[in-house]
Amino acid sequence: QIQLVESGGGSVQTGGSLRLSCVASGYIPDRTCMAWFRQAPGKEREWVATDSDVADSVKGRFFFSEGNAENTVYLQMNSLKPEDTAMYYCSADPSGVCSYYYLEYIYTGPGTQVTVSS
Repeated sequence: QIQLVESGGGSVQTGGSLRLSCVASGYIPDRTCMAWFRQAPGKEREWVATDSDVADSVKGRFFFSEGNAENTVYLQMNSLKPEDTAMYYCSADPSGVCSYYYLEYIYTGPGTQVTVSS
């Protein structure tokens, strides 16, 4: 089983930056795919990024990275816009498939809120 905990969310103004962190613990196979998703109020959860790809809506502004600390991944978010306001979730798929669909991830953290004001 994998436990995930996100942090780093907060409130910023348009154009600001935040870095989200996700710490994973438990048994984590080497092939495990880590991904970031987000869900705005009234909308379906959407895929944001994995280590190999980012959504078109955030390309050039959001960057996925893995930390030197074991089992930690980050989402660097720059040039934030009000439409980026959402709860951000870290998810893990031990099978390594890296789906774009959140329900195919067995493990997801509780989330961290990001609010961008204009």
